[in-house]
Amino acid sequence: MIDKSLAADVLSAALEKGGEFAELFIENTVQNQIVMVNGAVEKAVSGVDYGCGIRIISQKSAIYAYTTDCSRDNLQRVAREASQAASRADGRGGVTVLPFAERSPEIIHHIKIIGADKIIARDMLRLASESAFAFSPSVTQTSGRFADSAQDVLICNSEGLWISDRRVRTRISGSAVASSANEKQTGSFSPGAHMGSEFLDGLDIVSLARKAALTAVTMLNADLCPAGKMPVVIENDFGGVIFHEACGHSLEATSVAKGASVFAGRLGERIASEAVTAVDDGTLPNYWGSLHIDDEGSPTRRSVLIENGILKAYMTDKLNGIRMGAASTGSSRRESYRFAPTSRMTNTYIDNGASDPEDIIRATEYGLYAKEMGGGSVSPATGEFNFAVSEGYLIRNGKIAEPVRGATLIGKGNEVLLNIDMVGNNLKLAAGMCGSLSGSVPTCVGQPRLRVSEILVGGRK
Repeated sequence: MIDKSLAADVLSAALEKGGEFAELFIENTVQNQIVMVNGAVEKAVSGVDYGCGIRIISQKSAIYAYTTDCSRDNLQRVAREASQAASRADGRGGVTVLPFAERSPEIIHHIKIIGADKIIARDMLRLASESAFAFSPSVTQTSGRFADSAQDVLICNSEGLWISDRRVRTRISGSAVASSANEKQTGSFSPGAHMGSEFLDGLDIVSLARKAALTAVTMLNADLCPAGKMPVVIENDFGGVIFHEACGHSLEATSVAKGASVFAGRLGERIASEAVTAVDDGTLPNYWGSLHIDDEGSPTRRSVLIENGILKAYMTDKLNGIRMGAASTGSSRRESYRFAPTSRMTNTYIDNGASDPEDIIRATEYGLYAKEMGGGSVSPATGEFNFAVSEGYLIRNGKIAEPVRGATLIGKGNEVLLNIDMVGNNLKLAAGMCGSLSGSVPTCVGQPRLRVSEILVGGRK
């Protein structure tokens, strides 16, 4: 993607006027996408994205520039312009670029087939639409999307790092809308993996589509959820989005280094109940959020963030690690060369606990069972959040009872962690996209079925 002599020259140019560290991130990504509505193709596109990002770290701050023109003259021009912005008041500069030592990542995520057969992908989306419509006459609309990508990256820096990686991802998603005279409800699915098109071979697309239709139809006929404080049982899989959003972002060095996190400066303290152990693991083979190396070239790892309720670690990148006096945890990520990297989650989840999932329901006299979670919002600085429940049921006398719609979970992440009193043993993860300062990146969320002893549920009075 670039020869070593040019890379060394560009890094040297970046450090001419100051800075202690310089880095190149070069990317070539091939992407494909098919979008269907009601079983008909609405859009089918393919494209290539190629470019280079140049980052300079100087006195705990960073300058970032990027370009799609990776010719020698342009890269050196961009590097020198960035160097001017990073110039030190004392005039110091000219840090020596160390000789490159080429490294190869340990291959964990094995890929069999790069580039899916678009006819097969189209036919799967069409079958999903047909299956959803056939489930109920209440289903009035379907949509589907297939996407795959192959991202080749090269990362080199002034400390002598030279490493490259290939990331291949495949994802298929769909939704079903059920309608009545006055109401619309939606069910959806969106599995994905750090795999090639062999990922599609293991999917039961009919079952996925029928499950989405069932959610939509069930919620269409549900009563409004009662409001108030109550126990809430949250299902596994995408239920982990609450931990990801309300707590995970607050454990990223992006916010911790600035003191803009409710968990800043609290290592070794109890921040959750003893039932909670939380992990970020970028090494899970072929999971959607997994990587061989992060976007600074460090190997990803399994990091125990919370162990039996005690805060053990933050997710740290190089720059924020410098600010905090901490080493990188292989947590640096970016959407593409257009973004400077920062600390981000990979596959983040609450780990298995000791409770039988059915016992959690039986132990709840009255409350809400949040079977499927929807979208929401959160402030990392305060941990305050609100999340919609896309499929919910009341629990009565230790049994799942009637469906309810319109429920919203409202609270603070640090309070919810302390109020988790039962954690099941049926851990499951789900694919999603996470947006933050360095763009949108693939992540997994997850947890076993668990119970929050008390949380505010927004609904009907």
